Amino acid sequence: MQNASAPHSAAQPAGQPVAQDQPRRTIALVDDDRNILTTVSIALQTEGFATRLYTDGDNALKALLDNPPDLAVCDIKMPRMDGLELLRRLREQSDLPVIFLTSKDDEADEALGLAMGADDYIAKPFSQRLLLARIRAILRRSEIVRRDIVAADAEAPEALPDPIRRGRLVMDPARHVVTWNDKLVSLTVTEFLILEALAVRPGVVRTRDQLMNAAYHDDVFVDDRTIDSHIKRLRRKFRTVDSQFSAIETLYGAGYSYSEE
Repeated sequence: MQNASAPHSAAQPAGQPVAQDQPRRTIALVDDDRNILTTVSIALQTEGFATRLYTDGDNALKALLDNPPDLAVCDIKMPRMDGLELLRRLREQSDLPVIFLTSKDDEADEALGLAMGADDYIAKPFSQRLLLARIRAILRRSEIVRRDIVAADAEAPEALPDPIRRGRLVMDPARHVVTWNDKLVSLTVTEFLILEALAVRPGVVRTRDQLMNAAYHDDVFVDDRTIDSHIKRLRRKFRTVDSQFSAIETLYGAGYSYSEE
């Protein structure tokens, strides 16, 4: 597998970037379609990203865990290990941001991917401009969390956000830590921001549009299925530590709210 850390570079082992000026961010591309890998890689490099390319999930998994990039863009339909299985195994050990590429009519795969912890999805054929916008949106959210964690760990003098305490829920935005009944609940950046938007004002109904804005912070379009799938995964994660968890309420036709016990 060739690495494409720079356009038209010589062949390199997958995951080993070609020597060049330090890039802002590294994006892993996982797809068995070499044409997509090449065209997307060149587009990302033109925008200042470094890229690592993998043609199947089996090879990608070890590299993503051993030497994590900043974000992975992953096809669902692949040989040896498909994207869903790759994400399942990845989520056992990592909260690496993941964007899924899906076939246009595979709505079931889209919903399942989001329910398993993907941060976003884009249907093929897709606009490279849209993909770049989604990548930048997720990286911006991740960077905000990373800066707060670094500042908190260094005990920086600047004011850090106070933990949010709502009954048995405690959210620490400065460290991206969430507990329920003093038990740790591991959330992706997207899940954390959606929960935070609900928990800051218990009882207030948040529409899907408001939750989209809270999680994405820009003009990137995300449809209703995305928010609904993230809510389902949030509930599932909390129910692994408390089978009776019911703090996130659905108001049909209106949106979601957090019920403080």
